[in-house]
Amino acid sequence: MVDGVKAMGYTEPTPIQLRAIPLILAGQDVIGSAQTGTGKTAAFALPILSKLGEHSRDTRVLILEPTRELAAQVETAMRDFARFTNLTSAVMYGGVGYGKQNDALREGVDILIATPGRLLDHIGRGTCRLDKVEYLVLDEADRMLDMGFLPDVKRIVERCPRQRHTSLFSATVPPQIETLIKWAMKSPQTIEIGARRSPAETVKHVIYPVAEDQKSDLLRELLERVKYDSVIVFCRTKHRADRIAHLLKRNNHSVAVLHSNRTQREREDALKGFRSRRFEVLVATDIAARGLDIADVSHVINYDVPQHPEDYIHRIGRTGRAEATGDAFTLMVAEDAQHVHAIERFISKKVERVKLENFNYKYTALFEEGKPGQPTGFPRKVQGVRLSGGYYFGPAKRRR
Repeated sequence: MVDGVKAMGYTEPTPIQLRAIPLILAGQDVIGSAQTGTGKTAAFALPILSKLGEHSRDTRVLILEPTRELAAQVETAMRDFARFTNLTSAVMYGGVGYGKQNDALREGVDILIATPGRLLDHIGRGTCRLDKVEYLVLDEADRMLDMGFLPDVKRIVERCPRQRHTSLFSATVPPQIETLIKWAMKSPQTIEIGARRSPAETVKHVIYPVAEDQKSDLLRELLERVKYDSVIVFCRTKHRADRIAHLLKRNNHSVAVLHSNRTQREREDALKGFRSRRFEVLVATDIAARGLDIADVSHVINYDVPQHPEDYIHRIGRTGRAEATGDAFTLMVAEDAQHVHAIERFISKKVERVKLENFNYKYTALFEEGKPGQPTGFPRKVQGVRLSGGYYFGPAKRRR
């Protein structure tokens, strides 16, 4: 295991790893509350792999993930960590055929990483048994709750032996997850690392108030003026993401789309192409807000204001990673006011409102903010907003 860690270039443990690894090695159930990008995967993977010993045909480790992308990413990490052992792993998710997954289960794997729906399909078909599971990991538990997977998770946990080790990792621990913890875990130790209620200091984030029927025009204008390397545009719905992607393609942007209605091949191609800069813009729902390993994103644009304050932090956290600078723009229409105020209460800070110079705005009541008798935060005109690398945008075209 040490050789595997060295081969990946790790030298010092992150805070979540430093605290979780000894507890898991000691056999204690663990609740890890930490944000995406803090090293959670290694925090549970390294001690579990160290305890497994040699390969057997029984599935002894089950890791549940909310999305296909996260499941695939964790399976890749497990294989990398275990590269100098004979331990085997497999990943199970929907949107693809059952053939390869059935073959892996027949051969026998030590570690199974799965999404709840596809795992229950395999259990129902009789192709997967969980009666030998020694280690259960519930990863991104709050995301599974948001996606409605909690009943499925409970059905899966019931299939696992009562005598097992359980780890649960979640950015937040709402009441419904507290109920799951009491039911599924034994005297767990809680670790809270960097519960972030504010964006990284390296991220410049502002709000653009705009009339509803001008949102798409403002988005196109921002992309024309911004000097960017790569942009993620977040939309609230799958239909909206498809529509915005089509609009941007018509304006000669190279665009990838990521949401749950895309096939697995399309989703993999979108991520691979965006990472390799084949696509300059990724239009996505919140499926891309958490967990996914997408580095060097220079800009995030919230085409739709997120309805949960935590999602605002996760979305704009896609830029400004690893101490790099980044910029996040949020387009706000009148009906978004309560969600924006909830975000500002959550981060304990007013987000600056700005207007794009020389954009032909229609009037919106949002422009009355800050006038006598109105809420504070009247948007002011600005010639430019700080961009990655110290650039400013004005009339100049974007960098290709």
